[in-house]
Amino acid sequence: MREHIRDETIDLIYLDPPFNSSANYNVLFKSPQGQNSDAQIEAFEDTWHWNEQAEREFGELTRQPNTDVSEMMQALRRFLGENDMMAYLTMMANRLLELHRALKPTGSLYLHCDPTASHYLKIVLDGVFGKENFRNEIIWSYKKWAVAETKFSRNHDVILFYAKSNSAQFNILFQPRAASTLKRFGNKKIVSGHDDEGKRTPSITLDEESGGVKMSDVWELPIIAPSSSERLGYPTQKPLALLERIINASSNEGDIILDPFCGCGTAVHAAQKLKRQWIGIDITHLAVSLIEKRIKDAFPSVHFEVHGTPKDFAGARDLAERDKYQFQWWACSLVNAQPYQGKKKGADGGIDGLIYFNDDGKLPKKIIISVKGGEHVSRTMVADLKNAVDRDKAQLGLFVTLTKPTRPMKDEASAAGFYDSPAGSSFPKIQLLTIEGLLTGSEQARYPDLARGGLTFKKAKIEEKMVDQKNLF
Repeated sequence: MREHIRDETIDLIYLDPPFNSSANYNVLFKSPQGQNSDAQIEAFEDTWHWNEQAEREFGELTRQPNTDVSEMMQALRRFLGENDMMAYLTMMANRLLELHRALKPTGSLYLHCDPTASHYLKIVLDGVFGKENFRNEIIWSYKKWAVAETKFSRNHDVILFYAKSNSAQFNILFQPRAASTLKRFGNKKIVSGHDDEGKRTPSITLDEESGGVKMSDVWELPIIAPSSSERLGYPTQKPLALLERIINASSNEGDIILDPFCGCGTAVHAAQKLKRQWIGIDITHLAVSLIEKRIKDAFPSVHFEVHGTPKDFAGARDLAERDKYQFQWWACSLVNAQPYQGKKKGADGGIDGLIYFNDDGKLPKKIIISVKGGEHVSRTMVADLKNAVDRDKAQLGLFVTLTKPTRPMKDEASAAGFYDSPAGSSFPKIQLLTIEGLLTGSEQARYPDLARGGLTFKKAKIEEKMVDQKNLF
């Protein structure tokens, strides 16, 4: 943010950061038949510890110019000590200061949280924004199965709403009247009055303004059902209706929306749908690839830029050297494959990704992906992929490599023969693909698919209104 987003350029910020709930959240991909598969990938680790990084960030807080935040964080540290919660709040305070810097004076921020840390986060937000700029503690109420046995079941999240200043944009929203009110008064406006004896009585006029009642700070919206077509498989996915309500309340068409913890991209999806400009930020290449796919599926004509992912061979090699798992997840996205097994060492059996396809209108079929980001690749690695394809009864195997394959590797792949598709064509059973070739478009995976990728990933539904993402600044 410090490098790419200038001061006072954002109209609305929504963030759904990790809650410090000591949980590892997984993206759970499903097989085409709908059963849970083994392809669970760790989306993010929602656990924070007081360590050297936390100490460094805390020192940064004490030196920045907002002395209210500095003093408040030191008081919290004296109260909480050097523990996981303090590490979490330190991380959040530094990021909230950056978000405050980026907001226009007419801007607002909505922070989505739960009771794990919401009370502490409100103290931090009071320091960053000033307690006078607190607007609402919004309760998002939903129904789900009761599971608690020693306390009341929690069926709500908290959204803390702060304005940058008194000039912040706000559009009053209305919600439908209750059925009993509609039956009694219809869409007429109800104004309180008093009769001759001083008793309050309703005075009825036509309500040409809204046909509803002003929205309160308790929002009854359902969570996304497991069977819903909206659900894409991301563990903390929020419903579009929730984000559309926030965006409609605190922005106008053409405004810039920022989500700095983008997850699966619900906020940017809602922003695009409502004709806003948007910026989404996430630290995992898995999340970025899911967001790219979601937006392209929902808005086929959209144009947007992705920064921070490899664009050429040098960038890919740098990512492979820095983080082998992020490289594997990113490489899988180049061939539209589900990543497989995440960081479970030794459990993948040589499999880094999966593609499901259908070429006969019957049962889905499978392609296994093996990704190699090292400088040394060999014929044995190709042979291992062949064995994995046979062992898992897959039809094809893709060997995706940063380094160009050698002649013995090509010979080993050729020896595997072909997959003869019922659709009438034959395809090499083992295909060698280079990262450079995939990036330039000179190479691509070859296989038939009547489902057009729909068996590998759930597709977001196409939105009727499609607009282009313009240059932001």
